[in-house]
Amino acid sequence: AWAGSQGERERRAMMIEVAEEVGENTGVSAACRALSVPRSSVYRARKPKIPPAPRPTPDRALSPTEKREVRAVLNSERFCDSSPREVFATLLDEGSYYCHWRTMYRILAEHDEVHERRNQRQHPTYHKPELRATGPNMLWSWDIAELRGPNRVHYYLYTILDVFSRYVVGWMIALEESAELARTLIAETCAKQGIEKDQLTLHADRGSAMRSKSVAQLLSDLGVAKSHSRPYTPTDNPYSEAQFKTMKYRPDYPEVFHGITDARRWARAFFHWYNHVHHHTGLGLMTPATVHYDQVDEVCQQRQKVLNAAYRAHPERFVGGRPTPPQLPDEVWINPPEREHRIIGFADPAAKASLPGVQAGSRAKNGAFLDANVHRAALEKPVDQPEIIELFYSKFQYELSQDA
Repeated sequence: AWAGSQGERERRAMMIEVAEEVGENTGVSAACRALSVPRSSVYRARKPKIPPAPRPTPDRALSPTEKREVRAVLNSERFCDSSPREVFATLLDEGSYYCHWRTMYRILAEHDEVHERRNQRQHPTYHKPELRATGPNMLWSWDIAELRGPNRVHYYLYTILDVFSRYVVGWMIALEESAELARTLIAETCAKQGIEKDQLTLHADRGSAMRSKSVAQLLSDLGVAKSHSRPYTPTDNPYSEAQFKTMKYRPDYPEVFHGITDARRWARAFFHWYNHVHHHTGLGLMTPATVHYDQVDEVCQQRQKVLNAAYRAHPERFVGGRPTPPQLPDEVWINPPEREHRIIGFADPAAKASLPGVQAGSRAKNGAFLDANVHRAALEKPVDQPEIIELFYSKFQYELSQDA
């Protein structure tokens, strides 16, 4: 019953120690009966443990020189990727015998070499991209989407999107996904937008065209920094993915394009709507073209005039006060950095002292507990006393009264 797992052995050792302590006053027999501990275990624990004698080396064992020779053969360039069983069989077929393959394993184990002997590919560590844009033409995102054509033909839509303004600065539809086509589109788009060196970061996923050497060389020549998503992480490229979703959820998006000319005609009309007509929620209901070409102030002033007129006509309808148009965010992130949050608890004496109405200074110093009579009196105190009501009313009076 005493034999068992590691936890049971630890429990047994603890019970033996307790039996020894209790036995000093009540006797070992009485203590063992009360704790259900065998007396033999207590007596055995009193005896000093003698380390076992070293195991003698048998005469048939390999000598140190022979072991070094076997290890050298196993770790040689010829057999470094083979298991000991494979080495044993190969040498046996060639007319050589050093030892049994089990002995080979033991020799390797003495040097901590019993593990995967083949060279394994190590996956690189991918870091989460954290990219920030505070204005247009600072951060672009690009991707390639497939468009269904007739007879199982697919067309490829290349789209380059400005992350801050959501403006599609360049697009192209081709018959194939090619690094050279992507290189041409990126070069023409940078020239059209007047991109200077060290101004832009181009973000993409890990497609073959995105990671091609020709595109990387072009970005290096243009002075454009490149960034890639982590493998199998579509959320690292959210703006391109969201733009494709907006495109494919349009009411007039066809299930099948009847030709590449038809696809280009539809895409031209869609991108005009997306850039110049579509009011984006993330842009304060501005169009991407308005934000990209710095027309936000004019639109906001015009909207404010309309809202002011509506407020003057019916102020009672605006319970929150004078209305203002939605504002454009100051910055846009791909994977914003995680912010550190410090939760202040009542266990922190400094936090107790800073919180209003909390009498914690004396308790933080001496750790005294609340007296039972005081605690009972506090529980029996009525909750509808005027001073308590006045305290809570004054605390929340500002939040509950909002003048229009």
